[in-house]
Amino acid sequence: MTEREANGGRPHAVVIGGGIAGLTAARQLLRGGARVTVLEGSPDIGGKLRVSEVGGIPVDEGAEAMLARRPEGLELVRDLGRAGDLVHPGTTSSAIFSHGALRPLPSGQVMGVPSDLAALARAQVLSPMGLARVPLDLVLPATPRGASDVSVADYVGARLGREVVDRLVEPLLGGVYAGRVEELSFEATMASVAVASRSHRSLISAVRGIRQAAPGNPGPVFATLAGGLGSLPHLVADAITAGGGTVRTGAMVRGLRRTPTGWRLTVGPARSPEYLDADAVVVAVPAAPAARLLADEVPAASRELARIDYASMAIVTLVYPVSAFPRLPRVSGYLVPAVEGREVKAVTFSSVKWPHLRESAPDLIAVRCSIGRYGEEHTLQRSDDDLRAAAVTELAVTCGLDELPIACRVTRWGGGLPQYNVGHADVVARIRAAVAGQPGLAVAGAAYDGLGIPACIATARAAATRVLEHLDSRGELSHGSDGEGEQAQGAGPEPGDPLHDVVGIPGEDPR
Repeated sequence: MTEREANGGRPHAVVIGGGIAGLTAARQLLRGGARVTVLEGSPDIGGKLRVSEVGGIPVDEGAEAMLARRPEGLELVRDLGRAGDLVHPGTTSSAIFSHGALRPLPSGQVMGVPSDLAALARAQVLSPMGLARVPLDLVLPATPRGASDVSVADYVGARLGREVVDRLVEPLLGGVYAGRVEELSFEATMASVAVASRSHRSLISAVRGIRQAAPGNPGPVFATLAGGLGSLPHLVADAITAGGGTVRTGAMVRGLRRTPTGWRLTVGPARSPEYLDADAVVVAVPAAPAARLLADEVPAASRELARIDYASMAIVTLVYPVSAFPRLPRVSGYLVPAVEGREVKAVTFSSVKWPHLRESAPDLIAVRCSIGRYGEEHTLQRSDDDLRAAAVTELAVTCGLDELPIACRVTRWGGGLPQYNVGHADVVARIRAAVAGQPGLAVAGAAYDGLGIPACIATARAAATRVLEHLDSRGELSHGSDGEGEQAQGAGPEPGDPLHDVVGIPGEDPR
C-alpha cells in the first residue's frame, strides 16, 4: 500500500515555515481536502509573533497589534472561534519627539503627508522654515515620475520639502520597515498615497482626497488578543492538528527538488537527512532561506528573492511601578526621527494603549522601546544591559522617570524586517512569474505585499488557493477549497495599509 493510499488517497501538501503566513496557508489547504504537514526549522512556531511575561504581565515580543481596518486578521480570529478574545486600544493618539520635545502627531496626515496645514502648524513638529516650505506643494508644477518607481525621500521631498520627510514620513515608515527613506519604495510603502498622487498634481491635495473618501466611522484602527498577539499562531496550529494536520518544529528544510509526481524535501541535518515527498509545497519563510530553497529548481525566483534585504531591530520591554511616572502618559506612544540622533526610534506605552493590560496589573506600566535601523546593525552589537540602559535613559529624558524598572526583557530580531526598496513591486512580480511556471508551488509571507499580519494572511490565502487549484486540476482532491481563499486571489498590497504592528502607532490619523 502506498503512502497516499494509506491516507485515503489525499494529496500531501507541505508548508515550509511556521509563521502566521505558513500556518494560515496550512489550515486552508487542510480544509480544502489536502493532507498537510508544516515544517518549522526553529524550536517554536509563530515567527515574529511571540508573547511572554515581563514583571508578571504578558507582553508581546514582536508584533503587538494588527490592523482592524483590513479584514483578514479579524476574519481569522473569528473563524477560529476566538472573537471574544479580541481587544482594541484605549487610545491611538501618539506623538513625535522633534526639535527636543514630544509633540503631537499632526491630525489629518496620512503616512506623514499632511492634509491640514493649520494642524501641522499647531503640532510644531517642523521648524518655521520647514513649515513655510510645505504649502509650495499646492503651486509647484507636477513632479515627473513616469511609470517607474521612486524613493520616498525623492518624491515626498520634491513636493513638501526635506523636513516633512525627516520629521514625519521617516519616523512613521521607520516603525514599519526600520528602513531608509532614500531607499524605500514610494509605490510599495505608501501605496494609497502613491496611487492618489498619480491623479493629483499636489501631494497635499492627493491626501485630502484620500481622507474625504474614507468612511466617516471606520471603527478601531488596531486590534490584538487578550492573551497577546503571540498567542494567535498557537491557536491556528491547534486548529490544524485538530483537523488532522501535522505541525513539526525543529524540522529545518535544507533542500527542495522537483520529482516526476511532485516535490521532495530534504529535512534535518546533513549527517542524517530525512526525505519527505509532497504533491505541492508552499514556501513561507523569509527571502534569504526561500532563495536558497528555490535556487536549483526556480533560479529566476531565487535571484530576485536574494535582492530583498532585511533590517535588524531589538525591542526592549520595561515594567515600571506606576509611581515612577510623574504623570501617566496620555498617548499610546511616540516616534523618534532619525535626524534626532537618538538610539531609541519608537516607544509604546503598552499599559496605556491596551486597557486590559492595565486592568490586569493596575500598579504597573509596561513600556516597549524599539531600537535599530537598517544599516545601523552596530547599534545592536551590544549587550542586553547596554540596550536596557539606552531604553531607561530615553524614558528618563522624555518622561521624567527617576526610578529603575522592576523588570526588563530584551528581544532581538536579527534580519527581521524586509526592506521594500525602490522597484520592490517589480521584484515581487518577477518572483511570482517564475514560481507560476512550477505547478504545485507557491510562496507566502512578509517579503511580498506587506509586513502587517492581515497582509501576510492574504498572501497565505492566495498561495493556498493556487495549490488547491493545482491539486484539483489533477483530480486529486475529494472536494475543492472551502472558499476561504477565493477572495485572496491576486493578493497584493492593500492601499492605505497604515503603520504596521511592531510599533502600533497609526500611519493614518483616525477619523
